[in-house]
Amino acid sequence: MREPIAASWARSLAAGVDPRCGRAAPLGADLHEVAARWEAHPLATAMPQIRALLGPVAGETAHLIAVSDADGLLLWVAGEPRDRIRAADALNFAEGAVWSEGGTGTNAIGTAIAADHAVQVFAAEHFNELIQGWTCAAAPVHDPDTREVVGAVDLTGHMSAVHPFAFACAAVTAEAIESHLRGLLHARDARLRSRYEERVGGTHGPCALVTPSGRVIGGRGAWPERERLEIAPGGGELVLPSGVRAVAEPLGREEAFLVRRVDAIRSAHRPLLKLCMLGRDQASVSVADRPLTVSRRDTEILALLIASPAGMTSEELAADLYGDDGQPGTARVQIHRLRRALGRWIDTDPYRLTTAVESDVARVQGLLDRGAVRDAAERYDGPLLPRSEAPGVRRERERLESWLRQAVMTAEEPEALWAWVQTPSGEEEMPAWKRLLADLDFEDPRRALAAARVNSLRAAYPGGRAG
Repeated sequence: MREPIAASWARSLAAGVDPRCGRAAPLGADLHEVAARWEAHPLATAMPQIRALLGPVAGETAHLIAVSDADGLLLWVAGEPRDRIRAADALNFAEGAVWSEGGTGTNAIGTAIAADHAVQVFAAEHFNELIQGWTCAAAPVHDPDTREVVGAVDLTGHMSAVHPFAFACAAVTAEAIESHLRGLLHARDARLRSRYEERVGGTHGPCALVTPSGRVIGGRGAWPERERLEIAPGGGELVLPSGVRAVAEPLGREEAFLVRRVDAIRSAHRPLLKLCMLGRDQASVSVADRPLTVSRRDTEILALLIASPAGMTSEELAADLYGDDGQPGTARVQIHRLRRALGRWIDTDPYRLTTAVESDVARVQGLLDRGAVRDAAERYDGPLLPRSEAPGVRRERERLESWLRQAVMTAEEPEALWAWVQTPSGEEEMPAWKRLLADLDFEDPRRALAAARVNSLRAAYPGGRAG
């Protein structure tokens, strides 16, 4: 047996796949969910390349073309209708099926993803005996930004119709897709450089324009660091590969970051403002690592300015602080008082923060933007300034909490649910506890707590109001 196949069989066995189960590939998603995932998947943009390179081969030899995501879930399958029906009936080789090694055993898609290289699997080389009448060739596709596998492209057909160039075609197609994705990446980098050219050019001292994945795509001055940087969601302080401390400032909705060395920031007299506002009535505020005492109203203003990096007029700030009866003059007085405490780091036309900011709110939002739902829930210490009645703060509080709740309830990740029900917002939420109870493994000791919590909430809210 070839070494890559032997290694794959070992992984399949360790994953608990039964080679004699006679079971086709498991279903991982319904067609509605598959369509939504495919629409948002980066490989969907490469359909012309996939059809042009694999279409002729598939048409000649009754093969099917398939594209999976990084988990081996089939997102798109193409071929002659009779061939698609045959493969779907015999193997469940259809959109929504899971063809990872852990789901189906050794197969080209799952093995290419697991081994991170192109592979062809012939007949009896398949771990699952049900699939041993078929042959397939697949290659993984990498995101040029993160370098991670985002999916696989595959040719599958019956053993009687094996094509001698299937392996080469799959490998060449994956290379063409990656080239296409690199082109899109370079175009996106160029747009970011153009969009933030003035912001970068107006920065004192050396700085770098960096993508969320840590790639340096531009900058100003003699920026020495060209290695990939580790930037936390929401930005804030980081340590460069050289060991020098720096600060990453989010630009836009974290589509990029402006990174500056701490010593350059200090020489420009622009301190780092740190705020913790989640689950607190009174925010924890520090400037250049020096604790700062501010009023509750000052805290509300800071929360609103962070939510509006482009700035706010006095009319907008008054409305967000006091509602329809708010007076711009009152907002101007509040800003004046805050500037006396904070320094000159609030512009007045419009009102906006002009120094680097690190906040727990931005950290949670950044994690949600990146799809790290569990981490976001674990970082969420409670609602934003929970007792504030300022209309703008209520809006931002409800927006963040709704976003996190929706992400947790749709993530299909028990650990994210567990983190959510530990928060002040989630601990009384019946739907979350019920979902957790259903999703936890039967042996998980937390199931007993989840069951008890569901029962207590039912007793406390007999009309079903909890959650």
